[in-house]
Amino acid sequence: MLTIRDLTVPLRHDVSMLYYLAAQALGVQASQITELRIRRKSLDARKKPELRYIYTVDVALRKSEKQVLRQCRNSRVSLASDVWYRPPKPAAVPNTRPVVVGFGPAGMFASLVLAMAGLRPIVLERGQDAQRRHRAVAQFWHTGILDPECNVQFGEGGAGTFSDGKLNTGTRNERQGWVLRQFVRFGADESILWDAKPHVGTDVLLTVVQALRERVVALGGEVRFGAKLTGLRMDGGMLKAAEFEQNGEAQLLRCERLILAPGHSARDTFRMLEGLGLAMEPKPFSMGVRIEHLQAAVNRAQYGAQTEAVPAADYKLNVHLPDGSSAYTFCMCPGGYVVGATSEPGRVVTNGMSNFAREGENANAALLVTLEPKDFPDQSTLGGMYWQQAIEEAAFQAGGGNYRAPAQRVGDFLAHRATEQWGAVQPTYRPGVTPCELHTVLPPRLTQVLEQAIPALGKLLRGYDDPDAVMTAPETRSSSPVRILRGEEKESLTLRGLYPCGEGAGYAGGILSAAVDGILCAEAVIASF
Repeated sequence: MLTIRDLTVPLRHDVSMLYYLAAQALGVQASQITELRIRRKSLDARKKPELRYIYTVDVALRKSEKQVLRQCRNSRVSLASDVWYRPPKPAAVPNTRPVVVGFGPAGMFASLVLAMAGLRPIVLERGQDAQRRHRAVAQFWHTGILDPECNVQFGEGGAGTFSDGKLNTGTRNERQGWVLRQFVRFGADESILWDAKPHVGTDVLLTVVQALRERVVALGGEVRFGAKLTGLRMDGGMLKAAEFEQNGEAQLLRCERLILAPGHSARDTFRMLEGLGLAMEPKPFSMGVRIEHLQAAVNRAQYGAQTEAVPAADYKLNVHLPDGSSAYTFCMCPGGYVVGATSEPGRVVTNGMSNFAREGENANAALLVTLEPKDFPDQSTLGGMYWQQAIEEAAFQAGGGNYRAPAQRVGDFLAHRATEQWGAVQPTYRPGVTPCELHTVLPPRLTQVLEQAIPALGKLLRGYDDPDAVMTAPETRSSSPVRILRGEEKESLTLRGLYPCGEGAGYAGGILSAAVDGILCAEAVIASF
């Protein structure tokens, strides 16, 4: 096949236009094209109001493709080059089955690759399956009744299940395409294979993660829900067994290879590992707030007057301030909702989510301040985690209990006055918000940067500093504040047979990168046999 880049079409178009433009680029008749596949599609809004789509396509021809390539002499045309990933096979099947702790993106794909290799992994997931988890989360959002072991952070699919389901990443790896194809195989829309900004949506992810688990089980794997890792047994620096609790009973599972993919909220696991003397270090992470605008206002800012026949607009912003600090937006959810995402009693945490259709009235995103270990009030290995907890507890108190979150209009925040009533933007956070003054909730290290960042970001995106925009606090779980150190072979520096993995271990930053890291750790386990 031949790849053709930069085919530009108007907003309203059909596939016949792509055939025509592809044939024109190749210097052949459209009838010579036997197949056309979309490789990439992106919306170009740089020349408002003339919005357009830009495609990259692969085409197959009736005649010699190499000959056509030589004759057309078009720099936008090249031979198609796909890198296909194949999960490896072990040289031998061991007597003890590998164990995977955590069934978020990293754990899911580690388990899938191990199962495809014939190693029949055993998965320990402290939360519940997707259906029971969905009921527990819905109950929390409606009543404020929290299950500390089954919530937005813990359970099948991990924290990413209750998000927009974005599949963007800043890194490039041949395994990414394979991950996307598995998502489609298990129920995601095919558009994620070619959309420049792919997303699955919370409503679809709940189905996808169940189908993926069923595949792992069909290949001989086992997934134990409500199974919380409580300890590791070792001998001479080698892993020998995993201790866990299930149904209130302490249990022991012999294992010599364990992929540890706990997610960034498994604070009791971090404390347990520190107590065992595992090599760990504090790492940079970010905290801040969720900020909401009207989706229609974001559409106008991004698209101009043309807001029909286009998807809900998103944004990705960052600013470096004169004092050396920085802030950025993260996990932007077009047409989405702000939701309670705590996993611990007496603490408030926010996150954002969108369904696949992105049909909500508001847009929301995390507005985060970049923090370094030197910023942490506690300089211990888990100092960032303790800072998260202190802020979440302050937010719980400011919200008035029952997991209501403190919130404030942007105009009031910049004026240092408590919010008394909402304006054009109505907060969507569930279980509910309490109007307040966020300077009394968040530490100065955050509020001082946010005060500078919001007006600066308003210059990058019109209306970002709208006085009626709503800030809901706190956003503390954007990434892990600690890294479990590992070597080039993905193995712990202090415990042979342990493979720290994914976002919680400090090696990923989103669904796709966590899935790829899970695959890499599975490959390392397979190679060790």
